[in-house]
Amino acid sequence: MNVELRHLRALAAIGDEGTLTGAAEVLHIGQPALSRTLVQLEGRVGTRLVERTTRSLALTEAGRRLYEHAHRILNQLDDALLEVRAGTRPLRLGFAHTVLGALTVPLLQDWRDTRPDTPVRVHRRGDPVEALRRGDIDAALLRTEPPTAPDLRVLALMRERRVAALPDGDPLAASGSLRLEDLADRDVALCTTAASTGPGLWPEGRRPRTVEVADVDEWLAAIATGEAVGVTAEGTVHGHPYPGVRYVPISDAPPVTVHLVWPEVPTHPATGAFAEHCTGALETNGPLSPGTSGQ
Repeated sequence: MNVELRHLRALAAIGDEGTLTGAAEVLHIGQPALSRTLVQLEGRVGTRLVERTTRSLALTEAGRRLYEHAHRILNQLDDALLEVRAGTRPLRLGFAHTVLGALTVPLLQDWRDTRPDTPVRVHRRGDPVEALRRGDIDAALLRTEPPTAPDLRVLALMRERRVAALPDGDPLAASGSLRLEDLADRDVALCTTAASTGPGLWPEGRRPRTVEVADVDEWLAAIATGEAVGVTAEGTVHGHPYPGVRYVPISDAPPVTVHLVWPEVPTHPATGAFAEHCTGALETNGPLSPGTSGQ
């Protein structure tokens, strides 16, 4: 097909920016040149990759698949060139709203002590799975249901209790623990990118009203100001202390399972060793607790 790196860079930029104008600016080329490159790429792969109208631009299904591959290929090339110059780069661990709660620092410190040649860098991503598929990170921590796909490996690491997040002045904030029923008449904030809780946690007929927010910062602000309450995994207590927000355990909610996910073909040589390290550290400090995985 004679597809060149410039074709892949063009598609990656178009998918990232969402417009030809923005992609051309990122690539430091003119928009007509970018349009010609895109047409050339579509001709060489034999299918339309981008749907273009006078008002909008969107990747086709084939375009989305090639876009993910393009990012991964370009990242692997960058990694290879960096390794030639400076040695193996850090392992990149992605997460949506918190890492491993109170176990984060001990686990990463122990890894640093045993593998000083391979540092781990944590990266917050709104959609860790997409970042993983694009090759922006090497492994991801998920508190949502992990995807079932042949190109991904999934390891259950631990289970966390669910907790309610309440504004300080809320009458329930002083409770030692709550039940889901206590929140059924409240507005519950759901983070669209990283929610570990949905209305299905409550029985039919007693499901709360929901308020969608864009990210964890908006979620915390909505709770602190009394707009809504929240339900989250216990790791949030350690990862996101917030002025005006009180966390209270929920006694009758199933726990949330934390998974480590990485590509079947790893993008970093130490990924497998890091997965084994996590398993060993959590068996010692915080093993999987009884219960079912979170919804």
